[in-house]
Amino acid sequence: MAFEDFRMGVAMLLDEIAKNPDNKHELQESLREKLTEMRDLGLPLPEDLVELEDYLEDDLDADREEADGEGDDPVDPAPR
Repeated sequence: MAFEDFRMGVAMLLDEIAKNPDNKHELQESLREKLTEMRDLGLPLPEDLVELEDYLEDDLDADREEADGEGDDPVDPAPR
């Protein structure tokens, strides 16, 4: 029955994603927690969810890099 509980939890999580796609960081954390719980219980990890977690990680990394670059104008060296 544990697997069915996780399937329901993941379905609810995916529904939340559809309702609030701007909250990627919380989504990633919740998905990571679910996958960790499943792994700890020896349950099989759905490949599509593992891929979703990887996608979110890559997407968040890109967002962080973009945010780090905002407002950082290249510095001109001292005039020669």
